[in-house]
Amino acid sequence: MTDIEKLTGLFAALGAANPESWAISEIDEDLPQLARYRLLRATSRDVAAWEGAASRWVEGYQRGGPASEPISRALAAGVTVEDLGVIAREVARETALGLLYRLSDPTDDAAPAGMEADLPGWQLVEISAAGEATGRVLDGLYEDLAELDGTREGEGR
Repeated sequence: MTDIEKLTGLFAALGAANPESWAISEIDEDLPQLARYRLLRATSRDVAAWEGAASRWVEGYQRGGPASEPISRALAAGVTVEDLGVIAREVARETALGLLYRLSDPTDDAAPAGMEADLPGWQLVEISAAGEATGRVLDGLYEDLAELDGTREGEGR
């Protein structure tokens, strides 16, 4: 089995829409595409879970908590639990996109002028199955989240 075949199989098993193109990109461009896909897949599922679990979290907030009054008012005004789930999913998606973007651009944090040279940054790096750093950086993750969560890039931004 070739590296491309093995990677294609892994992408397919994880549910990638175009597993071979992801695998080819990883090999030809030396990008950590499997690590990218795995993180984006998990993030996309976490975002989607907000909509599917709306009845559970709405019920929990109705018993008290910081959002109990706004949720009660929304329900009284005719907003459905399903509507609240869609809204929650969109807020989660925007938050995930913001975090993924921040991972790519640590300098876009409105730090006071002149401080940038003294501030640390960050990067997200791939590790092997054995837990060893590969030296490959996962960058631009925000660019591919829309592909996995079924939204168009830029929608809502």
